[in-house]
Amino acid sequence: MCGIVGVLGKGPVAGQLVDALKRLEYRGYDSAGVATVENGHLGRRRSEGKLRNLEARLKTSPLLGETGIGHTRWATHGKPTEANAHPHMTDDVSVVHNGIIENYRELKEELTAEGAAFTSDTDTEVIAHLITRELRAGNDPVRAVYHTLQRLEGAFALAMIFRGYNDLMIVARQGSPLAIGYGKGEMFVGSDALALAPFTDEVCYLEDGDWAVLTREGVAIRDRSGNAVQRPVARSLATALLVDKGNHRHFMAKEIHEQPEVVGHTLASTVDLSLARVEPPKLPFDFAKLNRLAISACGTAFYAGLVAKYWFERWAHLPVDVDIASEMRYRQGGLERGGAALFISQSGETADTLATLRHCRELGQSVLSIVNVRESSIARESDAIIPTLAGPEIGVASTKAFTCQLTALACLAIVAGKARGVIDEALEAELVQALAEVPRHMATVLRDEKPYETLAHRLQRARDVLYLGRGQSYPIALEGALKLKEISYIHAEGYAAGELKHGPIALIDENMPVIVIAPRDDLFEKTMSNMQEVAARGGQIVLISDADAASVGCAVHSHLAVPPLHRFVTPLVYALPVQLIAYHTAVFMGTDVDQPRNLAKSVTVE
Repeated sequence: MCGIVGVLGKGPVAGQLVDALKRLEYRGYDSAGVATVENGHLGRRRSEGKLRNLEARLKTSPLLGETGIGHTRWATHGKPTEANAHPHMTDDVSVVHNGIIENYRELKEELTAEGAAFTSDTDTEVIAHLITRELRAGNDPVRAVYHTLQRLEGAFALAMIFRGYNDLMIVARQGSPLAIGYGKGEMFVGSDALALAPFTDEVCYLEDGDWAVLTREGVAIRDRSGNAVQRPVARSLATALLVDKGNHRHFMAKEIHEQPEVVGHTLASTVDLSLARVEPPKLPFDFAKLNRLAISACGTAFYAGLVAKYWFERWAHLPVDVDIASEMRYRQGGLERGGAALFISQSGETADTLATLRHCRELGQSVLSIVNVRESSIARESDAIIPTLAGPEIGVASTKAFTCQLTALACLAIVAGKARGVIDEALEAELVQALAEVPRHMATVLRDEKPYETLAHRLQRARDVLYLGRGQSYPIALEGALKLKEISYIHAEGYAAGELKHGPIALIDENMPVIVIAPRDDLFEKTMSNMQEVAARGGQIVLISDADAASVGCAVHSHLAVPPLHRFVTPLVYALPVQLIAYHTAVFMGTDVDQPRNLAKSVTVE
């Protein structure tokens, strides 16, 4: 994940910026840079690779400004070169950015036609040029940033400093987190409180859509409409060894809200958005020559594999077998020597998954794994890995690790489809654009949790809950049921909606909540027929859909709206509502959300 820091200091801040960025190294990065305002002028130093390279650059060419911003970057648009490293700047403004600007191409064309000269392949540089245009039109920095924010589409966090302003920094947040730290005659900004721990423990967390004007005397925060708002200042407990909860009650809530950011960075690790192209990772096999692919995992990771089955078969015409790891090595499946096996694990230490990996290797399979911990046993014993960039996941119930796994699998499915001649350049660009929009859609879902709190009041009285979905929504129904069981201890089951009449319909009465995952796709009408069967028996329907509840032809007790999406990416976004349902229900039940009974984060014994 990219890291953002900013300091309005009492002396030269470049060293403080680098030290703060070091505390964000766990997020991963491929280049780094800082910029300061010195005697009213902007200065910048950047480097490829690790922070030690940036430190070396600063030793030979120091920056002495007392106002500055810094950044560690995972490449999204353009290669990880110095020219593409942040901060990006014009003569008037310097910008660091975390996230994806979805409409950057049209903005770049507009600015280029007006004479703007671009020096990078990034989406971020359009922000600097937009602000510069506003400044040169006579607006002050505050108005210039406000007008610019109205033009940006996507999920992002920003920090900006300005030529001629030694006591000003402006920041903004939409979908990606930002924390503001309060000092005595100083102010600080960071992607999370961990970066600010050496400087202050007085921290304010911006809410989605907020932007803020910082001086050394304090901060003025505004919402997306420009209205002044107040955000509570809390005492952060972040230390070098503790991942902070931020302004969330539980780690699970924080990790749910981190998904727009971490999904964006996992996407960026394999996709060049400037070219709308997936960069093929190093693979131990050739998709074009495979007859079948075997996928194995446990728990939530297994459901990610089930979604991937739909993707590989639909978009790459590649048959897929998906097995629970604890079952795969005991059934006589007859894997063909020379075949390929794909394993999915957050920790990379899951005992059943590791044992099955070794079993597949003995049978002559090429092994590819998707893991969140690069140094893990599964990673070390695989022929190749695709790392997810979820960062530390503290809550036992997996949330952001799951959606990052889905992101990696979606990109891999595109790679397979290209290799097998199913996906051409135009379709690849369409699917990549759909993926690029996911962080913004996730941020939209997370913007209002009141409907989930209202629903949780009712669900906490339920003894059983049924989840239904069709196609690639079926694994999301399974995942939703698992989440509810894990942390609220309410019995729940996920079913393919077409199986309703083959047993589960016997359970439905007026006391049974039935949660239906129903994106408006080619299976939508069939799912609506199943909903009507539930309604005819008095079931309490909870609809998760981009469709209007009034259009489904039956009574709906609750409607959890999701933005319209490309069918390819619906599992990524629809995962969030089922997470929020489970989380808020567990909170009302009073259970230990982060450490539910009888469960461990990593199952390292069989």
